[in-house]
Amino acid sequence: MTYTQLAVLGVLLVVVWDLWIVRTRLLTRRLFWMAYPIIVFFQLLTNGVLTGFRIVRYSGEAIIGSSTPESSAPPAFGDGRILYAPVEDLMFGFALVVLSLTLWVFWGRRGIQREPMAGPPLPALVPMLARVGGRKPLAGDAQQ
Repeated sequence: MTYTQLAVLGVLLVVVWDLWIVRTRLLTRRLFWMAYPIIVFFQLLTNGVLTGFRIVRYSGEAIIGSSTPESSAPPAFGDGRILYAPVEDLMFGFALVVLSLTLWVFWGRRGIQREPMAGPPLPALVPMLARVGGRKPLAGDAQQ
């Protein structure tokens, strides 16, 4: 499959995932579409640097436009590119962002780690650290 086909497939799958499988319906919310331009801005900035300086190069057979030139930067606009990056990068980035957000909402609704914590629960941590340190837990340490 080409990068174009994979990017389109990713967008279609994530739309089905959001609207009909996990039913978070983020794509129907105005707040999502108001925040998404911020993400696109930074995605274009990053892609522009990576592709404009030819750190990342694309084959014309895999994307909508032509291959990345060997001796100069690709076109900033046109030839299937927006700020040097192929449009497929925007589609793939969209799919990744939506998938991440829908998983966040989906797991939050299911009660996965409702109470924020900075690490594993202390009762499990103390015996584990004692074993790593090669000593038996002290009487005041958490119970095993």
